[in-house]
Amino acid sequence: MKIQIINGPNLNLLGIREEDIYGSRDFENYLEELKRHFPQAELHYFQSNVEGDLINKLHETGFSFGGIVLNAGAYTHTSIAIHDAIGAIKTPVVEVHISNIYAREEFRHKSLITSKCAGLISGFGLEGYAMAIQYLLKKKIS
Repeated sequence: MKIQIINGPNLNLLGIREEDIYGSRDFENYLEELKRHFPQAELHYFQSNVEGDLINKLHETGFSFGGIVLNAGAYTHTSIAIHDAIGAIKTPVVEVHISNIYAREEFRHKSLITSKCAGLISGFGLEGYAMAIQYLLKKKIS
């Protein structure tokens, strides 16, 4: 099963950005761990700080991949366009956040994309990506 992982703005700084919130691991090394843990999945990774790039990647993979794991970063709370892009595609999307968005600033408590996603995983650190992949693989089997 092909699964696209999409990370939004500032997630290219994982491992050096606000380690007390996001941890000290960079995503590229974690991705290699995910690939070893899920050999039955063909994992693809994309990161951009640009909203339109995220929408283009959703469109590109949203009809041919088995699942998408999306951490839209701050666009989660502001992007009607990403909400609409998720609604327009056929591939199920799981929304992931490294931190618990509901334990942070009040403006982070509202996600504009959750209603179009298969589910939301928030607050489990990088492990949330593995949880999302596991869900997508299980959903494909059942």
